[in-house]
Amino acid sequence: MRLRRHFDHEESTGIDLAPMLDFVLNLLIFFIITAVFTKELGLPVGRHGGGATGPATGKETGSISVVVKQSGEILVDNRAVDVRAVRANVERLHAQKPEWGVMVTAEQDAESGVLVQVIDQVRQGGVENVSFGTSSQ
Repeated sequence: MRLRRHFDHEESTGIDLAPMLDFVLNLLIFFIITAVFTKELGLPVGRHGGGATGPATGKETGSISVVVKQSGEILVDNRAVDVRAVRANVERLHAQKPEWGVMVTAEQDAESGVLVQVIDQVRQGGVENVSFGTSSQ
């Protein structure tokens, strides 16, 4: 006697989406949990509004102006000085107006090394409030 195998030939009419939905929900839960623990690091930037087109002068803004030119020339309160004299000039001006900060403005193509030296000199001059800016001149 011959045994016949009887198969139910039920045709599947679609794709089973349950495993895919489980996977997507697991991914969603994973990303929500990891997003809670990530913290973005950055510096707060406060930009001064205004329409000044050139470097600001200390007399008008309530800050000591230090400008680094593209040629390497350094101006402290509109006077040309050497990089070694920046500290002494900043100390003198800061002693006159201790509430003022220093605004360091560098031209676009000014050398970074000179700018860093100027900033170091300003910080050594005892000023904690240092702002930065650029000019295209």
